[in-house]
Amino acid sequence: MGNRLVIFRKELRSVLDEKTIVLAITIQLFIAAFSSFLVIGLVAMYDPASVRGGGLKVGVAGDGSPETSEVAASLGVEVDGYGSYDEAVEAFRAGEVDAVLYAERNGVVNVTAVAPESSLQTTRRVVQLREILRELERRERLRRSDGLDSPPLPVPEAPRSSPFFGFTYTVLIPILMFLPVFISGSITSDSVTEEVERGTLELLRVTPTSDVEIVEGKMLAYGVLAPLQAGLWMVLLNVNGVPVREAPAVLSLVAALTVVAVVLGALLALVFGDRRRSQMMYSLVVILVFGAAAVAANPMNAVARLAVGSSSAEVYLVVAGYLVAALTVAAGLRWYMGNGVAGLRRWGRTG
Repeated sequence: MGNRLVIFRKELRSVLDEKTIVLAITIQLFIAAFSSFLVIGLVAMYDPASVRGGGLKVGVAGDGSPETSEVAASLGVEVDGYGSYDEAVEAFRAGEVDAVLYAERNGVVNVTAVAPESSLQTTRRVVQLREILRELERRERLRRSDGLDSPPLPVPEAPRSSPFFGFTYTVLIPILMFLPVFISGSITSDSVTEEVERGTLELLRVTPTSDVEIVEGKMLAYGVLAPLQAGLWMVLLNVNGVPVREAPAVLSLVAALTVVAVVLGALLALVFGDRRRSQMMYSLVVILVFGAAAVAANPMNAVARLAVGSSSAEVYLVVAGYLVAALTVAAGLRWYMGNGVAGLRRWGRTG
């Protein structure tokens, strides 16, 4: 274990000397420190309808404009009335309104919507107009329900959940937990291939350190970075009022996936011995492996449920499964290196 710790300390020093990596981690932690402000902007993109009204100003025209204006106003939208479609469109082109709704009654209500064609606000405006039209449709259905032969089935009320809560725990926290995992595997692949390409492997071999200890020392160094960074994320999120309820289980899952990613990066580096090919294959295999994992036992869903505190025996079974998988792949890589098969023979030829 002593030789592995020597390599471990050497790799950590190299990481600290790599200003790009340190700067990237610092920026991430700085953002996390202000995550409560960041989430507000991200939620607006994740669920534009969460910003009801949101400063939208609509020009309404047509003989169905009273009902349309009433619906829009009830949703917090500012309304300007116009005598004709052309007048409303002219006001839209002049920038006096953000969108136009032209409502005509001819037995049924036909509504023509005009929205910005391409701008940063387009998606948000379209979603807000869609909410107005949905509410208008609902009210029309209720108004006409007396003419039905049989009463319609009652529609359950939509759940009133906070989009901030949903986005934070189902999207933001899983991304923050797993992004360092993928980076750790990539850095491990780079570090192993770098020893080969620079010819520094022979310098390490003159020490009483075996090939297996060299690789495992590197894996240990980069394997602790992801859980450490995930832990810092959780601390800063908690400071910002976003607690991660079952943090030990989340860290266990992050650690297990980090082992898988680091082993994968090291294995591909040993097999290909070339940075470009190793990184390309690492990216492809990560997409395939974690894509398959998301179907079979979704780790992002497990993290979300653990973070919000709604876990079950099934979730803990997923965590245990990934821990077993991590131990299995680590043992498999050790067997591969210990038997001196193709990957390590490549090291010998290159050196």
